Amino acid sequence: MTVTENELVLSEESIKAALAPSIERPSRASALSASLTFGWRAMLKIKHVPMQLFDVTAFPIMFTLLFTYLFGGALAGSTAEYLRMLIPGMVVFTVCTITMYTGSALNTDIHKGVFDRFRSLPIWRPAVLVGMLLADAVRYTIAALVVTILGVILGYRPGNGPLGVIAAIAVLLVFAFSLSWAWSVIGMKMQTPEGVMQVSMTFLFPLTFASNVFVNPETMPSWVQAFVNVNPITHLTNSARGLMNGDLVVSNIGWVLLWSLGLVVVFAPLTMRIYNSER
Repeated sequence: MTVTENELVLSEESIKAALAPSIERPSRASALSASLTFGWRAMLKIKHVPMQLFDVTAFPIMFTLLFTYLFGGALAGSTAEYLRMLIPGMVVFTVCTITMYTGSALNTDIHKGVFDRFRSLPIWRPAVLVGMLLADAVRYTIAALVVTILGVILGYRPGNGPLGVIAAIAVLLVFAFSLSWAWSVIGMKMQTPEGVMQVSMTFLFPLTFASNVFVNPETMPSWVQAFVNVNPITHLTNSARGLMNGDLVVSNIGWVLLWSLGLVVVFAPLTMRIYNSER
């Protein structure tokens, strides 16, 4: 059986028509849209692993109660007086401690091969990381509110009211978002999530405890005070206390913003360089 030229042309045209896309190709997602999508993905993890909320609920409640009733009388003379100092400091301590989990979660995704799939997508490259940090910001906010509400229940009254609390949390979120970039670098370089946590704690615990979060630096040796006075956690705690209690020194916020800018300038490009070259 022979095939005529017209039949052959018709067959080629039919094949091309069948293979041609029936709808237009969707436009590429914007940087904001992609970041929000990955942020929502990170939030959905909580639905499947509810224990991820433990560090933003049970952890701050436990530490707030322990420090209030075990050390309040010894450090401030009474728990009521200590709450005025402790609650803003505990908000800072809780949120800064939680930032370590950013690197741990990132390391887990990397070693599961999830990021290899993300790299093949036609999206803004930093969207994966920015989305995770945005989701973490929600967790930081929950933790800060848990500590503040518990403090109010225990008797703490912020002098600047709700607006002061909101402003303090906003400044804290800026710093926490910036600090998370540093843990992202560690998360990409370490071999296990446990290793990420160990390295992160090695850096973070001296910063949080060698500060004015829990005690007045005036009771410390002079060489310790020298470190405490330049510690970014100290500046952040002073900002939170000033905004919440009503005795703000504006220069403290300036230092916090300067530290935040420095962290982003140093660690955000380094994170992306590692992400693009090694993963």
